[in-house]
Amino acid sequence: MAEKYSLVDSGDQQKLERFGDFVIARPCSQALWRPALSKSQWDQADAHFSRDGGNSWNYKTKLPESWITEVQGVRFKIAPTDFGHLGVFPEHSLLWKPMQEQIRTRKEPPQVLNLFAYSGGATLAAAQAGARVCHLDASKGMVSWARENAAMNGLSGAPIRWIVDDASKFLTREIKRGVRYDGIILDPPSFGRGSKGEVFKIERDIHDLLHLCRQLLTEHPLFLIFTTHTPGMTPIVMRHLMAEKTQGLKGRIQTGEMILPSENGIDIPCGSFARWQST
Repeated sequence: MAEKYSLVDSGDQQKLERFGDFVIARPCSQALWRPALSKSQWDQADAHFSRDGGNSWNYKTKLPESWITEVQGVRFKIAPTDFGHLGVFPEHSLLWKPMQEQIRTRKEPPQVLNLFAYSGGATLAAAQAGARVCHLDASKGMVSWARENAAMNGLSGAPIRWIVDDASKFLTREIKRGVRYDGIILDPPSFGRGSKGEVFKIERDIHDLLHLCRQLLTEHPLFLIFTTHTPGMTPIVMRHLMAEKTQGLKGRIQTGEMILPSENGIDIPCGSFARWQST
C-alpha cells in the first residue's frame, strides 16, 4: 500500500512535503510566513532542493531512484528531477473529485481530453471514473512516466490514448477529423516547447488554445477545466477568459486558487483554476 502525500509545513519561502516514506524540502516563493516547525525539525528532511547558485539536491538520506506515493486515490511514481520536480503536482488533485462526479453522470463513457497532461494525474482520475481519455503531452518521457503510473493503478487496459504532440497542432487536426470531447482539461505552462521545438507563451497563445478547445467540445459537454501556475493568471483573469470562451454553453463557471492543504492548517496557494461545468 503506497503511503499518501501530505504537506507537513511551510515558511521562509520553503515547503516541507511527505511523499510516501520520505520528507522533502523544496523552494516555495509564496510561503512568506514563518515555519511552524523548528529548524532542527526541517533539518531532518530526507532531502533538500535548492535553486541558490543553480539547481541542486542535498540528501540526508540515500533515496531510491524512484518510489510510490498516493494522491487523492491515484498512485504515482516519484523520482527527483534536475528541476526539483518529483512527478506530481498535488494541488491539481482537489479538482479531480468534481470532475469524476461529472463523468459518472453519463450512462455511456464520456470522451475526455487531457492536454499538457504531465504524469497523468487527471488522466487516471478520469479513467477511474469510467471515462475514455486522450492523454497528450509534448514530452515523450513524461508520457512514458504517465503510462507507468497507469500500470501501477491497474489501468494498463483502460481506454486511454497516449499522444506525444504539440497541443495546438493536435487540436487543429482533431477538429478537422471531426473528433469531439465531452470534457477537456488543460494545464498549459507559462512557457514551453512542443515535440518539434514549437514555442508556447501563455499570454500570447492562450486565446487560440481555448478557442480550439471550445470547438472540440460536444454539443452537450460536461466540463472544461483550465489550470495554471503563471503568476499573472489570477482567478479573475481566468474567469473572464473562461466566460468569453464558453459563451452560449449552458453551465456555470467556478474559479479560485489551487491550494495545498497543510497538516498544520497553513495552506499554500499554488496557482489558479477556472472550471466550466454543465448544469
